[in-house]
Amino acid sequence: MPRRTSTATRTYPAWRRSLALLAAVAVAGTALVAASAAPAGAATARYQAEQAALAGGAVVATEHTGYTGTGFVGGYTDGNKGTATTTFAVTAATSGPHTLGLRYANGTGSAKTLTLLVDGAAQQVTLQPTASWSTWATQNAVVALSTGSHSVAYRFGSADSGNVNLDSLDVTDSGGTSGADYGPGPTFEAESATLAGGATVSTEHAGYSGAGFVGGYTDANAGSASTTFKVQVTAAGSKDLTFRYANGTGSARTLSLYDGGTRLTQLSLPATAGWDQWAAVTHTATLTAGNHDIRLAYDSGDNGNANIDRLDVTANVPPQPAGPGEAESAYRSGGAAVASSTGGFTGAGYVGGFTSAGARLLRTVRAGAAGTATATITFATPGGARTLDLLVNGRVTGQVAFPSGSGWRTVTSNVPVRAGVNTVGVRAAGTGADVLIDSLVVAGETGLAARGASAAYQQYEAEAGTTNGTRLAPSRTYGTVQAESSGRSAVRLDAVGENVNVALIAPASGLVVRYSIPDNATGTGLTSPLAVYADGAKLKDVTLSSAHSWVYGAYPFYNDPTLGAAHRFYDELRFDIPEQPAGTVITLQKDSGAVSHIDVDLVEAERIAPALTAPAGAVSITAHGATPGGGDDTAAITAAVAAARAAGVPVWIPAGTFHVNNAIQVSGVAIFGAGPWHSVVAGTGRAGGFYATGGGVTIADVAILGSATVRDDANGQAAIEGDFTGETLLQNIWMQHTKVGLWVRPGSRDVLAVGLRVRDTYADGVNLRSGVTNTQVTQSTFRNTGDDSLAMWSDGAAVSGSVFSFNTVQAPALANGLAVYGGGGGNRVEDNLVADTVNAAAGIAISTRFGVPFTGTTTVQRNTLTRTGSREPNWPAELGALWIYADVHAIDAPIVVRDITIEDSTYAGVLMSWQKSIQQVSFDRVAVTGSGTYGIELHAAGSATFANTTVSGSGTAGLLNDMGFVLNRLGGNSGF
Repeated sequence: MPRRTSTATRTYPAWRRSLALLAAVAVAGTALVAASAAPAGAATARYQAEQAALAGGAVVATEHTGYTGTGFVGGYTDGNKGTATTTFAVTAATSGPHTLGLRYANGTGSAKTLTLLVDGAAQQVTLQPTASWSTWATQNAVVALSTGSHSVAYRFGSADSGNVNLDSLDVTDSGGTSGADYGPGPTFEAESATLAGGATVSTEHAGYSGAGFVGGYTDANAGSASTTFKVQVTAAGSKDLTFRYANGTGSARTLSLYDGGTRLTQLSLPATAGWDQWAAVTHTATLTAGNHDIRLAYDSGDNGNANIDRLDVTANVPPQPAGPGEAESAYRSGGAAVASSTGGFTGAGYVGGFTSAGARLLRTVRAGAAGTATATITFATPGGARTLDLLVNGRVTGQVAFPSGSGWRTVTSNVPVRAGVNTVGVRAAGTGADVLIDSLVVAGETGLAARGASAAYQQYEAEAGTTNGTRLAPSRTYGTVQAESSGRSAVRLDAVGENVNVALIAPASGLVVRYSIPDNATGTGLTSPLAVYADGAKLKDVTLSSAHSWVYGAYPFYNDPTLGAAHRFYDELRFDIPEQPAGTVITLQKDSGAVSHIDVDLVEAERIAPALTAPAGAVSITAHGATPGGGDDTAAITAAVAAARAAGVPVWIPAGTFHVNNAIQVSGVAIFGAGPWHSVVAGTGRAGGFYATGGGVTIADVAILGSATVRDDANGQAAIEGDFTGETLLQNIWMQHTKVGLWVRPGSRDVLAVGLRVRDTYADGVNLRSGVTNTQVTQSTFRNTGDDSLAMWSDGAAVSGSVFSFNTVQAPALANGLAVYGGGGGNRVEDNLVADTVNAAAGIAISTRFGVPFTGTTTVQRNTLTRTGSREPNWPAELGALWIYADVHAIDAPIVVRDITIEDSTYAGVLMSWQKSIQQVSFDRVAVTGSGTYGIELHAAGSATFANTTVSGSGTAGLLNDMGFVLNRLGGNSGF
């Protein structure tokens, strides 16, 4: 919960802007790939598809003519998307470029794609249509292969269109290299490179590869020592340049990286444990096809004193969202980890490490309908047979027996899935032999949304419906109701009989209305009825209140209208209705004069899922005296938790509303409700919710509805707070009117939060504070949070290895959509949607504001920011949609920003500021469209690399750079 402190004693230039975009890089190495024809006369080996290893639904077929061998491989159908794979075991007689000629048929009439994996490194390939299913063509790709055995696979990946047949693969030695001393690699030993300025080959430290390493980067050779690698690039594109080095000095060292005469970046080499301990650092650069002199130099601005072992050059393929099946893309904790030493797996690896109790793997799966589905697990048991618990939505639904045997095999289990988002996986209940899991596929699973959460509801903007009221003109002026509205507009009903109408596109039995009504003179709120109709027939009146909206004055804001500066106008109300079919027109009508007006922002409609049943043996809170709708149930729930923990069984919260006056203490226990529309834990005053200590905590399928009306950091309680020490799952939880949604306390680890619905909090939606590791928040939605909707707050200790993914953020009342404040590396912000930030906010902020620097790599990828950025009135400053902010510390660790869409930002699309330098930031495939001021605004010293970055439609100009910031421009840029 980052606090906004007074700036009275600090002076800021008027142009200073803030909002941060976090970018971190998770890099996948691949062979250098390019479409090409095989050279005439080159040696070719043919591999028949029907004799290859088939998986995921790929099958041998013969129904179409013209194939070679004894058949072809089909099964690349939509039902096998994400899994169908044909893997060829290929042998290369020589090292160098090889042409892969895939013979295929594509009778669909349009181009289709598959993912080519060479030793696990991925690249999408396009298969043009053929005249019919009996007409065959060849798709060629050139890859660099070393002498020996290789795995070459073609998969119908989650991002592919598939629906083709495969006949055979021809592998041709393309022969040689072009240009003296230049080669395709992918490995270039430093001792074989061109050395200058005192750089020398050495062998006195162990652990190097090849015949030696390069030293001589000493202070005596500062400004002159360099190593130049002669790199031949077969196909232009984004490449990962990975340098293996040793640095026994005890502190980070720097060298400058050049491509020919162009300085790409200053490369930071963190300390290693000793001079015979080696590490790797990666820089991503866009390289043209042809020969390149990749040079590491000890420049005058560097501090040198490191040894260089080798350079690996591989194609940079952005990590894709977790697709169906692959275990390495799932959430892992308790010792479960990705590995690749056992061959024959699909994808980039598999997951092992189930030897200890608590090791678990969980996939997030979307089902089209509730029912029993078949889960197929591909596994190996090198140490013998083992049984693991089967986990479905936090419940142990059975066990999976993995028999002993050789090679990769499959086992199936029945899983009870719900319509929508589920978690499905396995967990070790005790110690035992390891199980290697390559994939876990649930039959009938449907694709998750490409970006943002796969929500259970349909959202309807009021201003897009029909109305006889007033559509408020769009505005982003702080202090207006439009500025806080989704889409920056709403409908005002200010006379009896005025209404707004939306037509359902799917059946619904539950509605959420986001609304604003006036406050009263004392700040305690007014109430008003709102009539609800379906196709003209009145269903009910619901009661709106402004008790939880309207705050005043300066941060942290108060319920005192005499302070002025009113804002936070919105609240929302959920209620059930008789189920209505698709096509029904829902009407919200002002039938009363109780208040002067009702502003309607949006309606969400969903089919309320049936109430869940209690797990077998669970302890019901009603058995210990809790009474739905009655008095204080704190003691009864506490007693039920203690009894369940002692018996080793779950706690059951049945349908009903149960009131608490303090946070319920939980440790080593699972708590389940009947669903967030059915089971409600209601707080009293500013208290309520759950406080967790230790590991083994599951809380799922409940609503936690607080009674807070103002922010109180000292006394207010979160919906869920905890010192989590392992194996925590928080799933399908509705949180509203609490101080914070989820507060993960310092030093916590291994927390997975899925399907949170966080609304109208007075501080953060989710905060990972100080030293949190391996924690992920995914498939969750946030609206009207009173501080950052999601924050990684390295306050005193670095948050590391944590992820915000597939979340949707709308209209946070204060601060950023997503923020990363320092961190220890491995943090990722990916596949999120952020819209309509309001005050002192960026869509994504990457910042050293709170005292802990960045180390390691932070990745920000595949996010969309719409109408984000805002004014910070206290400084004052105008913050960009993506804000990289070097405040307390310089930013000098890698920040990777790629595949970002920034639309209609209020001010700058990208802002980099402020008083400290910014280094090692890379932008790739970033599109900034229609920014209010500048496409890219730079108010800092330092440098960044830009590739495939486009700016268009800027309100002022494409670029403002007023402090000499260095832009290393690679290919594909325009507009700035």
